[in-house]
Amino acid sequence: MTGTVMAGTAVAARCMRTCAGKRKGGVMSAVSESVARRMTLGYLSEHYGCGLVPPFTANVTVTSLADDVRSVAPGALFVPRDGVDANMIEQAQERGAYAAVIPPTMRAACAACEIPLLVGDLDDRQLGAIAADMAGSPSSMLAVFAVTGGDADAIHANVRRVARLLHMLGNPVSVIDAAGSQSLERRLQLDYPLGILDVQRALAVCQEDGAAAVIVALDEATFRSGALSGVNVDVLGVDGMDSDPRKHDLGRAACGRYGFVMDKQTHLVGRTAESDQTAMQFPVEGDEGMADVKRASLAIAMVMAAGVRRSNIRNALRVSHDLSR
Repeated sequence: MTGTVMAGTAVAARCMRTCAGKRKGGVMSAVSESVARRMTLGYLSEHYGCGLVPPFTANVTVTSLADDVRSVAPGALFVPRDGVDANMIEQAQERGAYAAVIPPTMRAACAACEIPLLVGDLDDRQLGAIAADMAGSPSSMLAVFAVTGGDADAIHANVRRVARLLHMLGNPVSVIDAAGSQSLERRLQLDYPLGILDVQRALAVCQEDGAAAVIVALDEATFRSGALSGVNVDVLGVDGMDSDPRKHDLGRAACGRYGFVMDKQTHLVGRTAESDQTAMQFPVEGDEGMADVKRASLAIAMVMAAGVRRSNIRNALRVSHDLSR
């Protein structure tokens, strides 16, 4: 991010407190031990409706999650992503898995397996909840901004513009986007499109690095279907005018595809006359001028929805504009 203007830490604190108050409390296919909190099989069985075989293993503790055999580490709970058979369970055990999740239809086939089994049909919502729980619910500690609508290039450009504005306002910012992810100033090497476990680990890394906000690009290049299950989105920005009735359809479609939590506490916003007016006062010269004004307008509308005052945004934009001359 290139923004260098500081609008004061009070702005960042206000933005993050507001968002938090509006929420409910390499190749990465795992929530690793470095970011995971330990859980017993008994806890997982009780909270997520799985049977436990054998029952006396309730006190076995798992320290990470993995959804493919190659990413299994000692102490992991193996949660196969694309089907499972007894051979996969044996391979996971050989790599140090402490337990595995299997569907009820596989119980007989896995009867000879030598590690504990959680038996249940977990959907994306449940897997997202488990992954978030084990990762310490990082999205509940971050202000999550998501961008959808338009083509992929527009989404990526809007993500960068939101990140830049939040950075100008003094917020430590992270970005999850196939066009380039980063945690603060550090680039994240991720394997796209991301799955549920990848997302939770990336969010946990951003939180550990000290990010106050994360901006995510809602497109197929960045996320697999259901990948954001278990993630609370605070502000969902749609590329277009706030008055456009299609805004709600686009928001619901993105929620249905990627699985994030969008409820009454989520702000669904597009550009407004007020944000357009503010953005036009600080135009960018060149061929991208008007396009950037629209991107800036959406970013302004999203940040205002998070509780940042228009006057603070104007001050940050003014200083940035003056410095760029």
